[in-house]
Parts: sequence; C-alpha cells; structure tokens
Amino acid sequence: MTTSLQYDTVIREARKIFEAKLKDYGSSWRVLRLPSLTDQMYIKAKRLRQIQQTGNSLVDENPSDAFYALINYAVIALIQSEKGFTDEPDMEVDEALKEYDRQIKISKNLMLKKNHDYGEAWRDMRIASMTDLILQKLMRIKQIENNQGRTLVSEGVEGNYRDILNYAVFSLIKMELENEKM
Repeated sequence: MTTSLQYDTVIREARKIFEAKLKDYGSSWRVLRLPSLTDQMYIKAKRLRQIQQTGNSLVDENPSDAFYALINYAVIALIQSEKGFTDEPDMEVDEALKEYDRQIKISKNLMLKKNHDYGEAWRDMRIASMTDLILQKLMRIKQIENNQGRTLVSEGVEGNYRDILNYAVFSLIKMELENEKM
C-alpha cells in the first residue's frame, strides 16, 4: 500500500472519531484557546512516552487512541489558529467536518511534498522517535505561545501542528505494519 493510501486509511478512522465526538459534544472545542490545545496534546504525548519507556499503563486506553487524539487535536488547533476561539460553540457538524477535511487536505499535501524530499525516511524511524519529535514540536509551540507568537526564524505554530498531525499518522501506520509482522 502506498503512503498516500495508508494516510487516507488512518485519516478515515480519525475523522470517524472526530465526527462521533462532534455529535456527542457539539463544537464545544471552539472555546479552547491554542495554549489549552497545546497542553492537551502535550498530556497525550507525555503519556505515550511514559508507556513507551515503562511498558506500563494503568488506564485502559490503547496507545493508538492517543495518536488518533493527537491528529484530531492538531486539526482543531489548526482551525482555531485560523478562526480564533469563541465563548460558545458556534459550528454545526457539517461546517466543522468541512473545516476538518480542509485542514487534512493541506496537511496531507505538505506530507506528500516532505515525504518525496525525505525519501520516506519516516519508515525507518522508530515510533518512540516520532513520539519524541511530537513532544519537541509541542515544546516549540509552547515557547512560541510564551513569546506571544513572535518568532525570528520559526515557521510558527501552524507548521508544527501539521508536523505533529503527520507524525501521528506515520506512527499509526507503523503500528499497523508492525502488528501485521507479529
């Protein structure tokens, strides 16, 4: 299977989760400011790293669930970075899904370009390394947020959120491939 098809398979599952939660909770995520989303993603990534380091988990949640959450939180952060936060949920399901699909399309196009230039190097990476890179990207975002968005040479938060999204997709693809080999 090509990377593009594998990517689409992961995103279909992530979108199903996003849509189900959207139907359960509405667009309550619209009240979240970017630092809150960054912190939520940080918690998910730290938990992944802790499980990878110790092999222990007391919460009955599959690590793949955390990667799906990172994908969906990254999409939400990208939407929020464009639209800003609100005091009340203000998006209907159809509008939120349209925005979701638009952000995924942009992120996938970025992935395809980088994947070409890097020669699919992610396929030789360890999932733990991708988790570390996600954490690094989150720490970069936190620093940019602490600097009120001012950067000297950084691409800004949006590029980092897109990279997190794509590393989470790659991790899920690798998890699936490694399960097939076992």
